[in-house]
Amino acid sequence: MPSPRPDRWLLQGARGAIDGVDDGLILLLAARRRLVRVVGALKCRTGLPIRDPQREERVRMRAKALAVRVGVPGSTARTLVDLAIGDACLQQENASVDPAHQLDPDQGVAGVAGSKIAAMSISLAPSTLLPNLLRWMPPPQRLSPLARVVPDRWQHALLEAAMARVLAVPLRDGSLDFMKGRRLGIEVSDLGLRWVLGWSDGKLRVVGGEPEASVRGSATDLLLLAGRLDDADTLFFQRALVLTGDTELGLTARNLLERLPWEDVPLGLRIALNRGARVARMARDAYRERLA
Repeated sequence: MPSPRPDRWLLQGARGAIDGVDDGLILLLAARRRLVRVVGALKCRTGLPIRDPQREERVRMRAKALAVRVGVPGSTARTLVDLAIGDACLQQENASVDPAHQLDPDQGVAGVAGSKIAAMSISLAPSTLLPNLLRWMPPPQRLSPLARVVPDRWQHALLEAAMARVLAVPLRDGSLDFMKGRRLGIEVSDLGLRWVLGWSDGKLRVVGGEPEASVRGSATDLLLLAGRLDDADTLFFQRALVLTGDTELGLTARNLLERLPWEDVPLGLRIALNRGARVARMARDAYRERLA
């Protein structure tokens, strides 16, 4: 008996989302390889060996710890990390015998910075193919059933891990102390997702109860804010983001995010947020163009 049409549509949507994640993995791998090139050149200059077993083991353990938090099998995480380490070692070995793969000796610190900027600037140049595909990508609200299928504990673990990385500096310097005993809500309106954040054990965590203030917006607009492609003032003025409840608490949180130095956010997360926001905006624009 053939599957009902909604199930076929959901299957296509899920596969499309997986394709997007796969694209993100390749982009992050490209960024990693550029940074590996920088590390390899610096090792050659300082006379350090290509392989560093202790560093490699720390990378594996760190990946395993994160995998446990987000529900990924440790064996899967190790296989993925081993592939990345193997690729890095091969890349650095090639650089050690082929000067063309090394940094220009005259570049110095500027060369390292340039490579980092290049890694951050991986382009998703809109070919004619990508916009045409995005025109037929369903809007986020149609994907909300898929989003709600993800277990709450997975959502909470991912959100808490991301906040710990992004807000590492404010957590250390006490800038987030205003959240002690307070509850701030985040609502992704078109995906039907809602979280309440509170202070617990020196970190921001997903907690229960009703929030004192809430920030509501679409998945695309929240991504644009997180990826620094749009500023909070513009989004609130356009009513793309809406603040309800305790205005003082919401504005304090917003001002903290506005002042957060972008360079303090881990590079891989910056790339993921920026690229994800760009694709989301392109998809929304393409979908609106098709409807028009």
